[in-house]
Amino acid sequence: MAIMEYLEEKFPDKLKLLPETPEGRAKVRALCYLMKPTLYSYWRSSCSWRVRIALALKGIDYDYEGVNLVKGAQREPEFLKKNPQGLVPAYVSGQTVLTESMAIMEYLEEKFPDKLKLLPETPEDRAKVRALCYLIASNTQPIQNLRVLQFYGKGDTSKYAEWASHWICLGFEALEVELKMCSGKFAFGDEPTLLDALIPPQVYNAKRFKVDMDKYPTIQAVNERLGELEAFKKAHPSRQPDTPEGERA
Repeated sequence: MAIMEYLEEKFPDKLKLLPETPEGRAKVRALCYLMKPTLYSYWRSSCSWRVRIALALKGIDYDYEGVNLVKGAQREPEFLKKNPQGLVPAYVSGQTVLTESMAIMEYLEEKFPDKLKLLPETPEDRAKVRALCYLIASNTQPIQNLRVLQFYGKGDTSKYAEWASHWICLGFEALEVELKMCSGKFAFGDEPTLLDALIPPQVYNAKRFKVDMDKYPTIQAVNERLGELEAFKKAHPSRQPDTPEGERA
């Protein structure tokens, strides 16, 4: 919005995109903000990161609202009204509040059919992509997320890496086999899919917990190719509004 307002003021001789009267301009601005969704996110949250990638790939603009998981902002009453689970992400569009990263990404796929498609054409390929997504989203990442680590560690953070790396390695052993059979330029063939939104966050977590990525060359190669693309750079934790100064790119 700031850029568009700047263009309107910078080039007054070009086609005007705001009405003449203050009342008209205010109304247009209000409608613009009303239509713009808000993503409640945490800079390093795997699930939030997935949704940010999907939004970037589809070219959907949104407002970012940081939720500091370390400080417990997800348990504040105001946020619990949006997601009683106290988890991010939460995607708010008008009166609609959506939670769970996979559900949000599937919603974006259905809501914006004119944008870049992130599911393949055939029912068989769509089912395969979804299955590989859930390999990460259901069977790998949840077991090593923050609240599980905190419960398991009982205050001993030295236990985190051993627990997390164990489950990540189990998931990656299966994913490596799958990607050897189905990856191309992207994780599934030569076009981006929802699966690509799940790879970088999980690789990031793997490295964070000292997993030896040399054991998973196909996953690593896919992740490196994705990291070269602008949509993935835009969604990276180092470039978010709530990224701590020491973690910024």
